[in-house]
This record gives sequence, structure tokens and C-alpha cells, in this order.
Amino acid sequence: MRDSQNPVTVSVKELTKICIQAVGTLGYTNEEAGSLVDCMLAAQLRGNNQGIIKITTGGLNKHPEESEVKIVHESPVSARIDGGKCLGMAVLVQAVGMALEKAKATGIALVTTSNTPNSTGYLGWYSKQLAKENLIGIVLAQSPEFVAPYNAYQPIFGTNPIAISVPVSGETESVTLDMATSAYALFGLLEAKTAGTSIPEKVAYDSEGNSTTDPGAALAGAIRGFDRSHKSSGLALMVEILAGALSGCAIEDKKSSASWGNFVLAIDPKIIWGDDAGLDAFRERVTTVCRRVKSAEKLPGVDEIYLPGERGDLVAANCIATDSIDIQSNLYEDLKKMAGV
Repeated sequence: MRDSQNPVTVSVKELTKICIQAVGTLGYTNEEAGSLVDCMLAAQLRGNNQGIIKITTGGLNKHPEESEVKIVHESPVSARIDGGKCLGMAVLVQAVGMALEKAKATGIALVTTSNTPNSTGYLGWYSKQLAKENLIGIVLAQSPEFVAPYNAYQPIFGTNPIAISVPVSGETESVTLDMATSAYALFGLLEAKTAGTSIPEKVAYDSEGNSTTDPGAALAGAIRGFDRSHKSSGLALMVEILAGALSGCAIEDKKSSASWGNFVLAIDPKIIWGDDAGLDAFRERVTTVCRRVKSAEKLPGVDEIYLPGERGDLVAANCIATDSIDIQSNLYEDLKKMAGV
């Protein structure tokens, strides 16, 4: 196995066109493809491995049993959506839109989704959509058995990511935490396998419980929790319950059931602060907290303290400003072949 592979530098605009063409070959309209690529490129530009690797590895393939999305239950502050085996990303976009509308009307909203057969991708993109509307957004995602609980090597949990976005004052729209409860993302393994690279040590087991740096062996085995302890395992369990058991998606035999789940909570700060002036005061208080974190006394050798997501935001901004991004050559060639260019 190769330990590294030289990336290629490509135009962001050109890559966007190629990706839309490639997604279009999977049966999506130009509008649908544009929305999906927007989410995936938002991840790609910031170095998040929930990006365009999904296009060439089957992450966007339509399920043969795809049907209509249905609202199973609804109230003024909630909804439970059956995704009808439709693409997870598309269904979650609908859920976020519904949560936004309800939270604007009532102050708070909870929407869950189930019965989607694939990943919803970069969760921070969805929670940020809520923060752009001055809402606090919390998005959780449950997925099939890829991650072993603490002290086990059998996969039970999904990578079970969490995204939380909070609106702030000033030019920055929000502060966003986006993290998997696993030590490595599923599509990070697929990306490494495509590139022919190794994964870090102590992030995964093979099928016999041995630590492995081979992404193929890890895919046949199990990923570990992000801190390799009971804490990440406990957090993964809570996501499994809230985005899985609560949503109505599969909680056993999840891979064969093709029914993944999501949890979207939208909160309008005005239900606590009362009015627009109160909202502004809250946003300023969040900004003050963040400012205190960034101005904390630094350890020797530390140049800057970054807020969650800030480093990725800077990377993405530079890619956009220079209209250039580095991606693995194997991935780029696969995309071009798929797009027919």
C-alpha cells in the first residue's frame, strides 16, 4: 500500500462543473445536483472528508426502492419524516427547512428523519443554514454499524456525528461545532482506500479486533471512538438514541435495512430573550465568550487559538479566493470519467 499520493491542483469553479455533471449521471436534475454539490464542496473546501468522494464511491446512488418522502406525524413544533429510501442529504435539507419554518413561528422545533439509505454528509452545513436565520441549530446523524463501543470490537454505532451552530454578532455568521463521535469518518476510510493511503494508528480494528492502519481492513472491522474511551462511546450512544430510536429508523441490522436517521433541533433565542433587541444582546454575549476563548493565555509555541470550525473556514475562504483546491489525482480522474470529460 502506498503511504501517500501527490494531489492535483484544480479550479474550484471547474471542479464544481465536473461534480454537477457527474452527479447528473446518477439520475438527479441539475437543480438537485447543484444543491448536493453545494453541500459536498462546502466540506471539500474546508478539508472535511464528507466531500466529493461520495460521488464516486456510491454515496449518492439512488436506492431501488426509492419512493415519496412522507410526514408520518406533525405538530406545530415537531415532525417525523419517513424519507422513503430517498437520498439522505436531500431529505435532511427538507427537514432543516421544516424545522426553520416551525421555529420561526413557535420559537422551537424538532424534526426527525428515518428510512434514508445513505449518509447526510457534512452536518455543519445544515446547522449553519439555521444559524444564518438567527436560530441555534443542533443536528445529529445516526448510521449503520461502523463503530465499536468502548471495550468491544464489534461495530454497533454509526459514526454518529454532531453539529451545533450558534449565531454570533459581527461578520461571522455563526460558531459551529461539527464532529464525529468516531475516531475516523466512514468516508475518510473510503477516501484513504481510493487514494491508496494508510489511516492513522489506533483509530480502527480489523475484523478480529487487531489495530490496523489499512482502510480496507478497517471497513471490514470497526472504527473506534474519538477518544478511545467510555466518553465517546457514551456520546455515540446518545446520538444513536436521539437520531435513531426517536426518529423511527433501524436500530438493528442497520446496514441491510437501509434506514438511517437524523435529528434536527432549531431554537429561536428570542424564546428566552423576548425580542430582536434581546437576540442582538444574545449574539453579542456569544461573541464575547468566543473572544475570551481566543484571547486566553497561550501555551509556548502556540500562535493562535482557533474556535470550532474556524480553521476550516479559513481554508475554504482561501480556496475560494484563489479559485484552487488540491484533491487526490485518483479521485479527480474518477470524477472526470464519470462526468464524461
